[in-house]
Amino acid sequence: MPKLYKDILYLIFQELQDNKETLYSCLFVDKTWCETIIPILWKDPWKFLKNGCKLRKRELLLNLINSNLSDESKNKLGQYFNFSYKKPLFNYVSYCKHLNLMEIKKIINNDTLIIQLEIINLLINENTKFTHLYIPKQFNYQINLFPGFQNCFSNIVFLCCSSNIDDNVLDGLSKICKSIKELELIIDENNNNCDIIKLIDIPTNLINVRLLIKYDFYININYEPFHKILEKSLMKHSNTIRYLKITKQPTLMILSSFIYLIRLELDCSCLGSRHYQWNCLENLSLPFLQILKARYVPIKPLTNLIENTSGSLDEIKIDYTYHSENDNKRIIQVIYHNCSNLKYLTLVIKSNNLIELEKLLITCKYLIKLNILTDDRVFDWNNLFDLLIRLSPITLYKFKFYNSYVSPDLDSLKLFLDNWKGRNSLLLKFNMDINDEYFDLIEKYKAEGVINKFDYYS
Repeated sequence: MPKLYKDILYLIFQELQDNKETLYSCLFVDKTWCETIIPILWKDPWKFLKNGCKLRKRELLLNLINSNLSDESKNKLGQYFNFSYKKPLFNYVSYCKHLNLMEIKKIINNDTLIIQLEIINLLINENTKFTHLYIPKQFNYQINLFPGFQNCFSNIVFLCCSSNIDDNVLDGLSKICKSIKELELIIDENNNNCDIIKLIDIPTNLINVRLLIKYDFYININYEPFHKILEKSLMKHSNTIRYLKITKQPTLMILSSFIYLIRLELDCSCLGSRHYQWNCLENLSLPFLQILKARYVPIKPLTNLIENTSGSLDEIKIDYTYHSENDNKRIIQVIYHNCSNLKYLTLVIKSNNLIELEKLLITCKYLIKLNILTDDRVFDWNNLFDLLIRLSPITLYKFKFYNSYVSPDLDSLKLFLDNWKGRNSLLLKFNMDINDEYFDLIEKYKAEGVINKFDYYS
């Protein structure tokens, strides 16, 4: 019975693994709860460094890692650290499934080789099995020579590394990357290693690929040969890849090969990459595509792609895509004609196209979340709010409104919130300039239960 109780607790806490505040509060309930939660928190401790007070968090995490060092290692590092703290109750690092050498490099913040080696030695051993590995740029430790390497990484399913990876490191990785299902390649501006395709060629069930460009497209270097090598290698996995993110227009016409794609992300945020026409999307048919996300990609080829998806899309997110009123009208029409099962939508809506939004709300009856981006200097908020009150499906309760020029007037917002009473409590986000009167109004409707949560960005 006690084991069953602990197993049930584990399943519950697994569902809360990204909610660190709740998990932290549960740590102090009793010993069983604590013993169940610690392995979940330490599965990927690096993810908690992403937001706020990073230096302090890194210092605390380093202290906890150091507390697990052997006495021999502590003696070696005595001149660099104060090891006066007590031995911890848990062997925290033994629970770690994500080895993030990028964050470890930042945490140590010291070029002293012995410090880096001792901590990496602590983490890579016969008793640990990692599933995720993140390797920083210019990392040249031959981790394949560390004792316990094969055992540590025999179950690796995720790898993130740079395209200018050291040959020796690449050779070691190629021995353990057969089981990789998710690959993230960061493509740098120089010294790209063409042998990186080993990490693409060897896996037998590659499902998720992200090619992230970190160079300026205005640099006068011809990267096309390198990209062709990568793309040809990717095409070998066209039957298994389901998730693809790319940050430049493909050099080859490869997208048509990935007919089983479920998720496609196109992000042309890099400077100089926004001049691409993305003609490769115009006649592209991805019949199983469920999620489409695009930034700085021309609207016309995206419209054609949506039209060719056979009604499978349930999430569309298109932003930072400036286009005409007619093009805006066209994409809204294509969405409500071809995406009746849509649940999540982020899109620019021009004020003169609110009539098209009306048709979309009528047709897309399963919408849960609607992010409306507007770039009009004059926008008809009254009409928008009226449409949302009259036509929002019962499932829709998450809204984000963005406008860098004009905010809704207070009375219009108040009327919208008054009329929303009795429905699902709103999750509301504003990305616009508002004053204290708006915040006071929001607090009033939070107290009344009309708004569940409000986030503000300016």
